[in-house]
Amino acid sequence: MNAFSINSGTAMLIVVAAIATYLTRVGGYVLMSSMKRIPPRVESALNAVPAAVLTTLVAPPFVYGGWDIKIAMAVALVVGLRFPGLTILVIGWAAVMAARYGFDLGI
Repeated sequence: MNAFSINSGTAMLIVVAAIATYLTRVGGYVLMSSMKRIPPRVESALNAVPAAVLTTLVAPPFVYGGWDIKIAMAVALVVGLRFPGLTILVIGWAAVMAARYGFDLGI
């Protein structure tokens, strides 16, 4: 077995997930393009999606992560109030590295 070998179950899972992702995206496009006007409830639901996705990605590491993650997220939140995305990423990364290796709070 070499580094690039893959078993058939994993390959099938990847293919099925790719097909499901494609069909979901195409189905959403077809559904939305078939409407003349987006109903207000649908528009409100679509406007809530980014916040829901962000919460889904951020909440578990904050709750179950160590102090290094909590500190980095708090720093990124404060920096995010003033600076653009790449700056937030770099400063958040620096904060987690400082917490882990400078203050020995992490892994």
